[in-house]
Amino acid sequence: MAEHAPEHESADKSLVEKITDKIHGHDSSSSDSDDDKPSSIDAFKSKVFRLFGREKPIHHVLGAGKPADIFLWRNKKISAGVLGGATAMWVLFELLEYHLITLVCHISILSLAVLFLWSNASTFINKSPPEIPVVTLPEKFVLEFASALRYEINRALAVLREIASGRDLKKFLGVIAGLWLLSIVGNWCNFVTLFYIVFVLLHTVPVIYEKYEDKIDSFGEKATIEIKKQYAVFDEKVLKKVLSRIPKGALKKKD
Repeated sequence: MAEHAPEHESADKSLVEKITDKIHGHDSSSSDSDDDKPSSIDAFKSKVFRLFGREKPIHHVLGAGKPADIFLWRNKKISAGVLGGATAMWVLFELLEYHLITLVCHISILSLAVLFLWSNASTFINKSPPEIPVVTLPEKFVLEFASALRYEINRALAVLREIASGRDLKKFLGVIAGLWLLSIVGNWCNFVTLFYIVFVLLHTVPVIYEKYEDKIDSFGEKATIEIKKQYAVFDEKVLKKVLSRIPKGALKKKD
């Protein structure tokens, strides 16, 4: 009996070890599956349709700086102040028919007159003269702005050159349609009104899109699929027939 006792104890120990190994194996597999969940969620998010193929939040698309905060109304007082100032300028130029040069001259005359009178009257009223700050444009800021403007102009010229070369028919038709719509809008309003409309859209469309992002992206996906279908039909029935009639290359000389 004493000889069989160690055998029972070893058998019990081996059984307990097998059970614990199974439990630990199940825990590790479950933890691995839990670790895989975030990656699967990230993969799912990356496959979600976004307008214009963007992969970053709308705040990063707008530059992720102070202009983006203003357009997305992160600080409502600042955003409302900027929009109110733009509205006041539009009312001055459009409704009251005030001109930009006239406005700048009148503001300059008023400011210079007040500062001049204040500086000369300070000796009579026993008050210190106004401290007029020295305003200078830093050279680094001007060079950076000029460099960024030059880069954008060169990129726009490169895009126009690529479109004019006839390599991408879809892009060519899109640009022609956009310019045509812009010419129609230009007949309805002048540059100041168009600039104000764009400014108001920048203060309203991004914040609405950020609030209803999923719904708008879902609708945009359906609209994109439908547009692709219609373009495929148009390409098959019209464009290919037109392009087939256009001679490619120079005509061969007659012998």
